[in-house]
Amino acid sequence: MSMELEVVPAGLARALEDLLLVDHHVHGATSHDLSRTAFEDLLGESDRPVPDWMTRFDSQLGFAVLRHCAPVLGLEPFCPPEEYLARRARIGANEVNRLLLGACGVGHFLVETGYRAEELLGPSGMAQASGAPADEIVRLEAVAEQLAATGCAAAEFGPRFAEALWERTRSARGLKTVAAYRCGLDFDPARPAEAEVAQAAGRWFEEGGRLRDPVLVRHLIWTGIDRGLPLQFHIGYGDPDVDLKRSDPLLLRGLIELAEPTGVPLLLLHCYPFHRNAGYLAQAYPTVFFDVGLAVNHVGARGAALLAESLEVAPFAKILYSSDAWGPAELHYLGALLWRRGMARVLGEFVAEAEWSVPQAVRVATMIGAENARRVYGLGG
Repeated sequence: MSMELEVVPAGLARALEDLLLVDHHVHGATSHDLSRTAFEDLLGESDRPVPDWMTRFDSQLGFAVLRHCAPVLGLEPFCPPEEYLARRARIGANEVNRLLLGACGVGHFLVETGYRAEELLGPSGMAQASGAPADEIVRLEAVAEQLAATGCAAAEFGPRFAEALWERTRSARGLKTVAAYRCGLDFDPARPAEAEVAQAAGRWFEEGGRLRDPVLVRHLIWTGIDRGLPLQFHIGYGDPDVDLKRSDPLLLRGLIELAEPTGVPLLLLHCYPFHRNAGYLAQAYPTVFFDVGLAVNHVGARGAALLAESLEVAPFAKILYSSDAWGPAELHYLGALLWRRGMARVLGEFVAEAEWSVPQAVRVATMIGAENARRVYGLGG
């Protein structure tokens, strides 16, 4: 992964190339071949079909695929999309995954398995394809919905969810909530009473569908905090199912303060366009950490600008790396590559301007790329 950036000191470039990242929030790679339509659908966050007068290859992410992934699959950079997809189809999903995941330079994957997991490689499949260890992050809402499907009585939902969560997370490294999708982050942060939980569960069981009731979402979150594992929150950028104005991390301030005495790490994922707000929270509260996740992929060649903003006010010990890749292994590979290139450019400029030393730049890159996650999730190494 040559940096190919003149501004980057040689020592920093080598350190970034050699750094084995910890991708602390990622999903599995697609376990099957993809048609052009399916592949393009996964190059954006919209849940609407791609209009026939455009292609998602005409985007920062699409250009990054053709520039950086094509050589890994044995093609020239900037090849036409048709040539890229033909090559992908010819070698098949298993070989695509092996090549791209193996080239990520990731030393540990923490794989969230709560969304359409049957279509993706699980932690063991990711480990086999990449050659790197992989552990699981468990989604709270998925556990609750699986419990509801068993025919659980409303009055028993509260305590049974706690039991199910402990059982489900025996070997997990962390938890995640998609509260931003289900009810927004502007919920009452207080722990709900048992009677409230039972009443809300009764309404949910009667109405059916996904878990969206704010009372139940609060119960899941507080039960997750009781479990004691690091707890991830989707923040900001996502598909149209999320109400962006209700996914600002500043809305979590009340919960952060109520949960602070537990010491449980709260990890704000993705955060764009609220990454500066997340940086403020990470500075203000000792239990708050954040990343810019999938946004690095989607801003493509503008990744350095995004990463520079994430480094403005947050302590460097509170920032982590993640790709949030879901589906095509191109997203796993690009998450790592574009993060390295963006960090190299940003930190290289700090050094060139005599604001930072090379050792300081190397230390911060290593902290954010791997060491902070190893500490938060107890990964060792």
